[in-house]
Amino acid sequence: MRVFITGGTGLIGSAVVAELLGNGHTVLALARSDASAQAASAAGAEPIRGGLADLDVLRAGAARADGVIHLAFANDFSSPEALADAVAEESAGLAALGEALVGSDRPFVACSGTPAVPGRASTEADSIPTEGPVGGRGRAVAGVLGLASRGVRSSAVRLPRTVHNEGTGGFAGVLTGIARQSGVSGYPGDGTQRWQAVHALDAAVLFRLALEQAQAGTSWHAVGDEGDQVRDIAAVIGRRLGLPVESVPVETYGPLGVIFAADQPSSSTHTRQALGWEPKHPSLLEDLENIQP
Repeated sequence: MRVFITGGTGLIGSAVVAELLGNGHTVLALARSDASAQAASAAGAEPIRGGLADLDVLRAGAARADGVIHLAFANDFSSPEALADAVAEESAGLAALGEALVGSDRPFVACSGTPAVPGRASTEADSIPTEGPVGGRGRAVAGVLGLASRGVRSSAVRLPRTVHNEGTGGFAGVLTGIARQSGVSGYPGDGTQRWQAVHALDAAVLFRLALEQAQAGTSWHAVGDEGDQVRDIAAVIGRRLGLPVESVPVETYGPLGVIFAADQPSSSTHTRQALGWEPKHPSLLEDLENIQP
């Protein structure tokens, strides 16, 4: 299958590209810079120059492909306005990709986050939020799943709060970066809230399985660890960096503070049973041991 991928040179995307190529697929990779194009070529993909805002490029890439995987996101959490702009850009990109696939019965795999459900681990049957700081992402992915009624084999892989590889990535990576800058390995509240996680190489397998097997309109959970307490995550970071570990104000994390403070475990039981997905790589707490002082 020839697969068009956005975000193919990021932490998750580079793992997905390798997984696709290693299983007989060919890859067209959106590349917004010379460096990204070089990285895509070095990985064995054909780069297509453009960014998520270049809607004609997205349509052309989808038209050349047998399937599409979307991973690109601006990841600018510096302010509520920057986050809103990133969500709007992604939403327009998803709509353009989806329209290019209508009536083709080709697979379109989008990504989103796992939902948080008070008092229990969320499952694939739970709806993702469509309100709040990233509610626009939920609405956009719901639109992708709605394409199932218009001849697109659309699905969504829901990613945990931390997708990690060699001790970097996700919310845990944000905690590490702030700890390096502030001199304190902090966590919001009492730290008993739980974040789910998955190794990037395990997540990549699930994206391939969804591309190959998922029925139209379905959602899947790329959850390796159902939920680690944030204070345990901060404790490993603090030990690796030689820093004190303590609670810090929620405001430390800007527009993500409310999300960081929430308890949000998730299950992937249905995903494992239905698609035969089985995480094999190190857990988050094990992988954080790769953090270098």
